[in-house]
Amino acid sequence: MSEREGAESKTSSGSDRSTTRGFVRNPFHRDFKRTVRRDLEEIYGFYVDEDRRARLAQMRKLRRSILLVVWLLKSLLRKLSPVRRTLLMISLICLYLGDFSFEHGNFHIFFNFYIPSILILLWIVMLELKDKLVVREEMEIGRAVQLALLPDDNPVVGGWGIWMMSRPANDVGGDLADYMRLDGGRLGLSLGDVTGKGLGAALLMAKLQATIRAIAPDFLSLAELGARINRIFCRDCDPTRFATLVYAELTENLGLLRILNAGHPPPVVVRAAGVEVLSPEAPPIGMLPDALYAEQHLELQPGDMVLFYSDGLTEARDREGIFFGEERLYALLPALRSVPVEEAGVRIVEEVDRFIVDARASDDLTLILLQRL
Repeated sequence: MSEREGAESKTSSGSDRSTTRGFVRNPFHRDFKRTVRRDLEEIYGFYVDEDRRARLAQMRKLRRSILLVVWLLKSLLRKLSPVRRTLLMISLICLYLGDFSFEHGNFHIFFNFYIPSILILLWIVMLELKDKLVVREEMEIGRAVQLALLPDDNPVVGGWGIWMMSRPANDVGGDLADYMRLDGGRLGLSLGDVTGKGLGAALLMAKLQATIRAIAPDFLSLAELGARINRIFCRDCDPTRFATLVYAELTENLGLLRILNAGHPPPVVVRAAGVEVLSPEAPPIGMLPDALYAEQHLELQPGDMVLFYSDGLTEARDREGIFFGEERLYALLPALRSVPVEEAGVRIVEEVDRFIVDARASDDLTLILLQRL
């Protein structure tokens, strides 16, 4: 706390000196430079694969610059449709020709190729922008549908504090955070993570949610529930797609928690004695048709807290590519045991945001926090 206050004091005094000298930094310039730098990094990561990035890092500056331009152009051409690829090549040829003139005796021809080059490039940009806007509109619709499927509040259960959140990396996400009330004062909580991102992952997430809601009330054994969900996914879904899932059931005013973990990052239990990490018990959903699943039991004392999270938490990366990691998470949790579950959840998210600073999120971030009251 004192370090933060000292930093703020330095910032404040520096601002005063800048004002005294008649110079005030414009935040627009800082944000503009940050945005441009981030966009350039994303273009570099999108068009140049990891193998070529590693090769470029070992080259001299001149050769690296030449090859980078060549690889960027080749990658761009491959990603365009054949017609747009041809138009781009024509545009580049026109740009190369520039001002063309031909003279023979009294015969003289002059043509400026820059104008058609610019018009063709503008046409390609308009086509690509149109495609992007159409996809964006579809994504916004998908996001609205996804938000309608997910709960818009935290469940209230006697004897428990519960906090849930899900933040997609893109317009739509592949993470699931859901709950459903069951007979006998029970509550079922689901946190899933479908492989991939975007609309495809969101559709499979919706299928996973619908499957759990449809069949979970019929199963008392979580091991049998996991096996049934797995068979449905193996039967209906693309074999290259799978989902990790942690499903937990608690009972009002009782401290017993039953957990099904199908290949998901292990839940973390925060007790007075320290942090305890539960071991994963089964493979992901949709990977092996005959996979066996197990049910874990966890007895919580008043004040104990359990964190379920997607790997978007520990795999959040800063601009240097460094992961937030499990060690930072485990070091943060003991101090949160004594605070309300809502505050604990917000502080975890804020810590991740402080770590990544202005880096763009690389994966969906989803948390469920349970606290025995």
